[in-house]
Amino acid sequence: LLGHVADGRPVWYIIRAQDILFKYKSSSYPSLTSRGVVSFCHRKILKATMALPPKVYQFLVSVFASVGSILYGYDLGVIAEAIASDNFNNQFHPTKAEQGAVVSVFTGGAFFGAMFSGVAGDYLGRRSTILLGSIIFILGGALQTGAQSLDYLYAGRCIAGLGVGFLVMIIPLYQAELAHPDIRGMVTALQQFMLGIGSLVASWCAYGTYTNFSADNSAQWRVPLGIQIVPAVVLAALIMFFPESPRWLIDHGQAEKGLRTLARLHAHGNESDPWVQAEYNQIQDAISFEHEHEAKSYFELFKSKSSFRRLILVTAIQASVQMTGVSAIQYYSPTIFAQIGIPTGDTLKYQGINSIIALIAFIDKLGRRWTMIGGNLGNMVTFIIATALLASFPPGETKNLGAEWGFIIVTWVYNFCFSCTNGPLSWIVPAEVFDTRTRAKGVSIGVMVSFAFNTLIGQVTPIAMESVGWRYYILFVVCNFTNALFFWAFQPETKKRPLEEMNYLFTNAPLFVPTMNMKDYEQHDLENRLEEAERKASISSHVEESDRGYQESAAKVL
Repeated sequence: LLGHVADGRPVWYIIRAQDILFKYKSSSYPSLTSRGVVSFCHRKILKATMALPPKVYQFLVSVFASVGSILYGYDLGVIAEAIASDNFNNQFHPTKAEQGAVVSVFTGGAFFGAMFSGVAGDYLGRRSTILLGSIIFILGGALQTGAQSLDYLYAGRCIAGLGVGFLVMIIPLYQAELAHPDIRGMVTALQQFMLGIGSLVASWCAYGTYTNFSADNSAQWRVPLGIQIVPAVVLAALIMFFPESPRWLIDHGQAEKGLRTLARLHAHGNESDPWVQAEYNQIQDAISFEHEHEAKSYFELFKSKSSFRRLILVTAIQASVQMTGVSAIQYYSPTIFAQIGIPTGDTLKYQGINSIIALIAFIDKLGRRWTMIGGNLGNMVTFIIATALLASFPPGETKNLGAEWGFIIVTWVYNFCFSCTNGPLSWIVPAEVFDTRTRAKGVSIGVMVSFAFNTLIGQVTPIAMESVGWRYYILFVVCNFTNALFFWAFQPETKKRPLEEMNYLFTNAPLFVPTMNMKDYEQHDLENRLEEAERKASISSHVEESDRGYQESAAKVL
């Protein structure tokens, strides 16, 4: 509507709404344009947010940005329900291979979305890349909803996946660059939390449409596929009202805007605040060093030992997450539940939501390294028990109620363990370890690896389970153990470390982590800058008071 203002009437209606909200008369804006309306709304939002405590403001911005993760979780949760509906099967008569293609083409599109998102994030900015991903997802969602053939559905799934690839790469990066180091882990963990929320909403929407629409009504599957467009529209419409990453602004020659954004995020807009000045100076120095020593391309990740070390760690984390068995659990457990005769409902998803809520409160207290190690070892134990149960009581062959519920409970425990550890950390660590010049590129490669392994596991699991049965789970027992060994040996702790100090850690710390003392590699650069800024502010205040006292004394003498 705002893009087609010709005679002022659309704007008048918007201003009438503002009369109610802000108690302004529309006559005060006789020549207001659509740009003016947007600017007016932006000022009102800015004024309202400046009243919030800085960390609350950062958290709320991150919550909103995480709507992109709801899209990912919703699509993953809704598609299995949609293709299982009676009307879908009556209309398209898909084979097993075609059903599998409908599911996997989404992650294939996400792979390419992650590939392009690194360049987009650096060139367009973090917010504009989120906007682009949202628009692409809306197009894909519309194609899925209106599909008249499987080919249309394939196209819609692929395009929606492309948009999700942009979003799941850029959103944790955006969150990490906005957040204070003390809450960076908490806000980046929102990615996993919102993914679970999306999956939960999807299952209830699909259940509601399946039970309330008859088998001859395509609303059984079109409505749940169409609902995913709504949060994408909200994200696309409002993301530009939120702040751009100050690091991206400073990196692209917009230092004044970067300083203003830092002040909004950390000090209610006070640009003279010591913390704001300390972080601003640290970011400027780090980016100046990066500009002088590195070219802006993907080769940076391979030329520097420090950058390459971080790239290996990030890709290992993303691959290891899929090799914990999470995709096999997601894709194949419902089949096993059906075989053993116990209705699954959506209990796995509910348990995942509850566990992530607990995680958000403690992720920055527990740290990254030992949480990742403990998570993999916990996953290993659950897979050992699940493998033993499946081997002793094969689904469909032996009826044992205790074993059946034992498998269900072990799956719940696995889901809890994964959601508290590996799941959120797979988003947190990649977003925080790279420097500003390589962050978008490094995270995009990591997300590409994640989607590649996700697609691989999704395609291999049903074949492997049919061919080797319970023995397939032994693979995940071994992988979880080797994952834990790898992170024990090579992952340094990054908890609450400022982003600009990651380069010092990965450049100077030994490759074999157990031999190092983490305190020897704490730069304390930001703390030193903060102390210096506070000292200068104190001196300036003292000088001003002295000048004022001198002027008052002089006035009395005169």
